[in-house]
Amino acid sequence: MNYEKMWPWVAGALLLLLIVSPTRPNPPNTTYEELAKEVIISEGFTLPVQWGDLGKQMVESGVIDEEKFIKLYEQRGGMTEEMKQLLLGGYKGNLVMNKENSGFILNLLWAFGLSNQNRILTEGTMADPKYGGSDRFASTGGWRLAIGDTMEHYSAHIFISLTTEQQELVERVSKNIYRPCCGNSTYFPDCNHGMAMLGLLELMASQGVGEDEMYSVALQVNSYWFPDTYLAIAKYFALRGVSWKQVNAKEVLGSLYSSATGYQQILAEIEPPKNQGGGCGV
Repeated sequence: MNYEKMWPWVAGALLLLLIVSPTRPNPPNTTYEELAKEVIISEGFTLPVQWGDLGKQMVESGVIDEEKFIKLYEQRGGMTEEMKQLLLGGYKGNLVMNKENSGFILNLLWAFGLSNQNRILTEGTMADPKYGGSDRFASTGGWRLAIGDTMEHYSAHIFISLTTEQQELVERVSKNIYRPCCGNSTYFPDCNHGMAMLGLLELMASQGVGEDEMYSVALQVNSYWFPDTYLAIAKYFALRGVSWKQVNAKEVLGSLYSSATGYQQILAEIEPPKNQGGGCGV
């Protein structure tokens, strides 16, 4: 074989390969300071839902004891005018969540998810007899801001009604959204974050939000409620050359990343971020 005659052809092929090959993109941001700008939007995030007078309805029905609720926030420095409108009525436009009000909105959505009538609460995992009753969970026993027994309000009020298609959408999406405080999906809302996310999914479905957008919104909301978790997950992806804007929201919200077990596996591979706070509720 005449290698001298072959060499010009090989060299030309290599040169052509270099010319047509795409330029490798710069690696995504990997420091937590840089990632925080993408994951936890400091200026706030507008949700594709209007709250209307749901807070007022829950106060009037006793799901929220106005006096208890206001007293709680007086101990935390008081409520802003916006918070008062969300609770008592008069709030206009779409919900806007930011680092400062994420815990407050968590409480409102928790109350809403717990009290709005939905078969996920009465026929789903929460109602499984093996758990000894729906009143035994953190999402029900932990809500102490109602008038009377909390369980009197459990799935007891029709604040919004869902069509068959909307209900099926909520059920389908809720089974794919996990939270790092436990290993359960939103379909099993046994803690306040799960119950609040259920309420948010119901609101979005009732107002015509599509499935893909529901996942995107849920990921942003979870990022406010669990900032350390999603900063860590963002770094995990960044180290593999995937920016936060490129991740698949549905995939990230699944058990592989967003459940307590999944998150621990992420932490086994990276250095955890410093505590960023988050929305903890009540």
